[in-house]
Amino acid sequence: MNAPVDTGFGSVPAERIELLDLDRPGLERLVLGWGFKAFHGRNLFKWIHKHGVTDFTAMTDLPIALRERLAASGRVAPPRVTRQLPSSDGTIKWLIEVEGGQHIETVLIPENDRRTLCISSQVGCALECAFCATGRQGFNRNLRVSEIIGQVWLATRHLGAPPSNIVLMGMGEPLANFDAVVTATAMMQDDLGYMVSRHRVTLSTSGLVPQIHRLREVADVALAVSLHAPNDRLRDELVPINRKYPLAELIPACRAYVAADKRRRITWEYVMLDGVNDRLEHAKQLIRLLEGTPSKVNLIPFNPFPGSDFQTSPPERVEAFRFRLIRSGIVTTTRKTRGDEIAAACGQLVGRVLDRTRRSASRPAPTVGVHR
Repeated sequence: MNAPVDTGFGSVPAERIELLDLDRPGLERLVLGWGFKAFHGRNLFKWIHKHGVTDFTAMTDLPIALRERLAASGRVAPPRVTRQLPSSDGTIKWLIEVEGGQHIETVLIPENDRRTLCISSQVGCALECAFCATGRQGFNRNLRVSEIIGQVWLATRHLGAPPSNIVLMGMGEPLANFDAVVTATAMMQDDLGYMVSRHRVTLSTSGLVPQIHRLREVADVALAVSLHAPNDRLRDELVPINRKYPLAELIPACRAYVAADKRRRITWEYVMLDGVNDRLEHAKQLIRLLEGTPSKVNLIPFNPFPGSDFQTSPPERVEAFRFRLIRSGIVTTTRKTRGDEIAAACGQLVGRVLDRTRRSASRPAPTVGVHR
């Protein structure tokens, strides 16, 4: 048996190295360690990601000796789609089995010439946002790089080309799985892989402030923040991580992120909850909060799920809220709900998760007032 190989991402049993876990530099280090050339690692990366090839014998520009070593010691095993759910609006939701028999959900949203892929970064989520079905089911574990990029691999094979846009807005908090997510986003942007523009890879966070500062230093992706409230009192209830990283810390971190690249702006996600956060006084507070930050606000009609205590804001109230923000000079859009009939819309993804936190049964109901 071969000794374990240190690929730069931890020691992996050499009997079967999952090559989807390795970015291009990782594959270069791997083959160099076996006595081959760095460009063989680049070619291997291209075969796997650009061409979608998993059979090493078909990688004809690799030396035969390397192909034999890969067959003996490596594997390319993307996660498996166990169920595909199509929606009448063209949205497709995949239930994907990952290691350990857990399931995640991935959503493909086609619209005109855009093909947006919404991917997951964790099995479940530990942040317990009050309006989100994923948070209600609990948390099991972080996804590996192979399980994150594997969702892109599967979608590319389905489409015959890479997605035009990728959003890390599926199950989980991406910045709580920092290293794997950063590695996977680099693979999405790699010219020998999926070639998705850095402006078209969007990472959505609930507001992990130290990780936002780290992200600014090591990655180049668009940043979206799940805001959902314009003041700490309300956000503490809707997005509990705010109790640890309040707005007085979150907003400066976001300003520093966009200041690092003048072409950036923050997309603020704001779920419209009837009688909770949708009044004009909230819009005015939001305008004051975002002053001086290059911003786009994305208003999201609440998507109901079983057990939720919230209702969707009436369309006329959403429009009044949007108009008030636009009048102040903030670019504001209302997201079109896609895939709600198959529970593929924002906040509805649940997969199948064995909750390791054991908090689901005792999780208190939100105390924010809901006007009926």
